[in-house]
Amino acid sequence: MDILFASKLFNVVRRFQTGHSGNPLERHLILHPGAITVLPILDDGRVVLVKQYRIAVEKYLIELPAGTREPNEEPIITAGRELIEETGFTAGNIEPLTVFYSSPGILHEEMHLFLATDLKPGPSHLEDGEDIQVLLADWTEVRQKIFSGEIQDAKTLVGLLWYLAKTS
Repeated sequence: MDILFASKLFNVVRRFQTGHSGNPLERHLILHPGAITVLPILDDGRVVLVKQYRIAVEKYLIELPAGTREPNEEPIITAGRELIEETGFTAGNIEPLTVFYSSPGILHEEMHLFLATDLKPGPSHLEDGEDIQVLLADWTEVRQKIFSGEIQDAKTLVGLLWYLAKTS
């Protein structure tokens, strides 16, 4: 494995895979430390979402709170930290729901989905460069945003639809 690019957040590497022909095939992959996404649900049933500017797509996206794991940080710790940082809410209860890969053809990132309940409001702690607004939506609004295409973020779609399917 050759490291082609290294950053604080991820590495781009070259690996070789043997094809059906027996020939080595060059592949470029992004190695990532892993991330979390949190489905925060208030006592009244509303979902806490964030509207965040994403420079890669040059627009605001409606998302579940999420973030990258620090080195050797347990995913549940990341979930609590990111929930506070992005929304200001502290969760009395955080439970794991599932693990998934958002783009396994090129990205090594393992995404952990958590449910956060017993939420208490407080101040957010946005990182420099984060442009985030907190949105609260009931499940009727959530469904409308999903099926109208207003929610386009993959991790958010996975989290919301997973929860809807599991609780229906």
